[in-house]
Amino acid sequence: MSNNVSNNKTNNESKKVLIVGLGISGISSAIALKKAGWDPVIIEKASERRKGGYFLALFGLGRYAAQDLGALQFLHDRRSSTSVNFSIDRNGITGYTLGFADIPRSFAPWMMLRGDIENAVYKALPNDIEIIYDTVPDAIWQNSSEVRVTTKNLKTNMKSESSYDLVIGADGVFSKVRELAFGPHEQYIKELDYMICAYQLTENPPDLKIDQGVILHEVNKSFTIFTFKNHPATILFTYKADNPQAERKKDPRERIREVFGKPYGKYMEFALEQLDQADNVIFSTTDQVKMPSWHRGRVVLVGDSAWCPTLYSGMGATLGLGGANLLGKALQKHSDNIEYALNEWENILRPKVKQFQKQGATTGRRNFVSINDKEVQKRENSIKLRRTLM
Repeated sequence: MSNNVSNNKTNNESKKVLIVGLGISGISSAIALKKAGWDPVIIEKASERRKGGYFLALFGLGRYAAQDLGALQFLHDRRSSTSVNFSIDRNGITGYTLGFADIPRSFAPWMMLRGDIENAVYKALPNDIEIIYDTVPDAIWQNSSEVRVTTKNLKTNMKSESSYDLVIGADGVFSKVRELAFGPHEQYIKELDYMICAYQLTENPPDLKIDQGVILHEVNKSFTIFTFKNHPATILFTYKADNPQAERKKDPRERIREVFGKPYGKYMEFALEQLDQADNVIFSTTDQVKMPSWHRGRVVLVGDSAWCPTLYSGMGATLGLGGANLLGKALQKHSDNIEYALNEWENILRPKVKQFQKQGATTGRRNFVSINDKEVQKRENSIKLRRTLM
């Protein structure tokens, strides 16, 4: 396999790019490369585009990228100016606490659902970009002038092969593109040894207004109700796991009840009842992806496939949008030299990714779950001090 990449087409010829994954990073990459003069094709493992999603934050870099990609016009901040978070124990509310909504507005992210961002970039996607569902990459081979990809239709098991000038893997932490082109997952995935269970409520919990959230913070586990000004709340359970990969194969409806144990209290009881009925439940490990390079020859990774900072960092969507947007700009700026463009893109983006990954594994993790009583107390003392200064 050659990594010496040169362009074999003139600037006037459209270059083909295969994008694997129809999430935020994949759609954003398609828009960015289309703007840069490329001809994208997207394949997606699922039978249709995923809808819904959990709470997330969109910071300045992400909003700038969304504007550049034509998606910001379809987004709005769901954060309420009157939002408040209560600390709870198993018996009920114990006082006030701090959450994302308490970040000063000059630095604050926009609060929204994952589906908000995915819907926005999808609306900005040019109509002439082909999307093929129920399809995954099965083999990848490349040389200095092309990437040949064998794809497989999951419904028919039929395989086909096509040639591209570039392949972009945007297919998540357990990326098939990364596995085929870079090697086994074990080489690149770093487990943080925590689990998350996230989903949307169909209605807000009893005795809470639409902009009132609650946080239960105990050793090795926490339960949070994230609120919005114009949408039912979302739920996040998170806890420490001795064997995360075995844990993720379990039934979240049973496992969350086992880990958190009775008495649940009225807010968690309501959330668990909603979990039984929820259509889109995210039950997964908290993994980070660490790679010495996000590209190899004509194959490049973006988003969680390349650098997953974890939900604890709060920067996943921001980096997904920002990384894709910067990739398009680099390829447009250096259209005659893909290798140079990809190196420049990595050099610009990697310091930020490194910062956000560190944040996710340290302070970000501690904001969501504490590993001992000392961390719980330290968090509570920090909250009391911050509330005093606000």
